[in-house]
Amino acid sequence: MNPADILKKIIATKHLEIKAQEDQREAIKAQAYAVGPTKKDFAQALKAQSGLAVIAEAKKASPSAGVISPNFDPVAIAKNYAALGAAAISVLTDRDYFQGSLDYLAAIRKEVDLPLLRKDFIIDELQIHEARIAGADTFLLIAAVLTEEEIRNFLAIGRKFNMEALVEIHDEDEAHKALAAGAQIIGVNNRDLRNFTTDLSLTGKLSKFIPNDKILVGESGIKTGKDSRLLLDCGCSAILVGESLMRDPQKFKELQEGQV
Repeated sequence: MNPADILKKIIATKHLEIKAQEDQREAIKAQAYAVGPTKKDFAQALKAQSGLAVIAEAKKASPSAGVISPNFDPVAIAKNYAALGAAAISVLTDRDYFQGSLDYLAAIRKEVDLPLLRKDFIIDELQIHEARIAGADTFLLIAAVLTEEEIRNFLAIGRKFNMEALVEIHDEDEAHKALAAGAQIIGVNNRDLRNFTTDLSLTGKLSKFIPNDKILVGESGIKTGKDSRLLLDCGCSAILVGESLMRDPQKFKELQEGQV
């Protein structure tokens, strides 16, 4: 697959997934409201850490890395992250491109008490309702694939469930879009989703556009304590780490403390 086409293909697949569930939309919404708001405060969890709060990701595979964990056990992975001191856990739920599942999130919810983030390509409120049913306490919004109005609307829907979304940006225009929509937690994805190249300096470049009262999260390409120190020094209070921790969970303390 041409890297430039991956994001377009993923979003096209999401539209098909939503269409296939259209007749269940109202039932899914009703079930989400029956579950009710979360009592786990994702935003607070990202503030209540020394060093960097780590959102540790349960991630079986990705289009760029292929299969990362052939013997993927999401509950065991999440329990280990919790024991290591993760502030929250991100769970990949995209099936076709990341080999994820909402079932993984639901299974982790039964065993782990940390805030859980649904990591997927959210393009419809139905996916937010699904996330809450599965036990998610927050979800990812990707500014590159959403309008300002969509971000604003999805943030508002999330807040009805006390779910404060992580809004992901990759350039200055997306930073302004996210802020105008009212995002409180802003993640800078150092990986360009259009071609999967990574530039760790991007967080520092975009941090100057993010007011101090927002929570800044560094995402992608974080492999060493030097990397996380760079993000800490440019104003991040949290980092989201997937592949590095999946391959070597013992890097956790190094990444959390920004050890060089």
